Amino acid sequence: MKTKSNNITDADAAGASRTAREAWRLLGIMAEFVEGTERLSGIRPAVSMFGSARITSEHAYFKQAEEIARLLSDAGFSVISGGGPGVMEAASKGAYFGKSASVGLNMLLPKEQVNNPYQDISLSFRHFFARKVMFVKYAVAYVVLPGGFGTLDELMEALTLIQTRKTRRIPLILVHSPYWEGLLAWFRERLVHEGMIAPEDLDLLQVIDEPAQVVDAIFKHYERRGFEPLPAEHELQLNL
Repeated sequence: MKTKSNNITDADAAGASRTAREAWRLLGIMAEFVEGTERLSGIRPAVSMFGSARITSEHAYFKQAEEIARLLSDAGFSVISGGGPGVMEAASKGAYFGKSASVGLNMLLPKEQVNNPYQDISLSFRHFFARKVMFVKYAVAYVVLPGGFGTLDELMEALTLIQTRKTRRIPLILVHSPYWEGLLAWFRERLVHEGMIAPEDLDLLQVIDEPAQVVDAIFKHYERRGFEPLPAEHELQLNL
């Protein structure tokens, strides 16, 4: 009669260890979503701001971001940034010294990310995708200043979600037109021309250089409907 061995091989033990680590990782991801939802549920309306982590406080982009954030904060918007240096710090600083909350969604990275001190609400994330959900879930608008891959990633994520109707349409505002004109020309000359996107998809983006006009554009978008998600939009956000 054939008997089964009870011996556990090194490969079996290694597999069990990987499974356990994956289970703990999933619990960690869930914890990030739960904490984010609990701590950010009261910050509406909020605007998410993005831009380079690599500029100094003397840079023109820093000063522009700080002014926009201060105007948004004084107008009643919480300002959500990535919580780090550069444009993120400028956004946090402007909001911190304004009337509304400065929110930092800090990312644990091996370099670059050092949490700035201008945060009324500070959260830390290990997982980019959990952090991305928080940026879009609570934002009534995105304000995007010049930046690198991370900034472009957040912009394209928002464009994709809105284009595919996985989230509600919000203003996507690009600041400092000379920085964006090459990218927008490529969108028109390649993506639209070759049928990769529809011409009207470009209407999802606005380019505005004056800080006060950024605030005005957000109010104009919502003047006939208010900032709270409509019932159908709320359902979309639940399924992000």
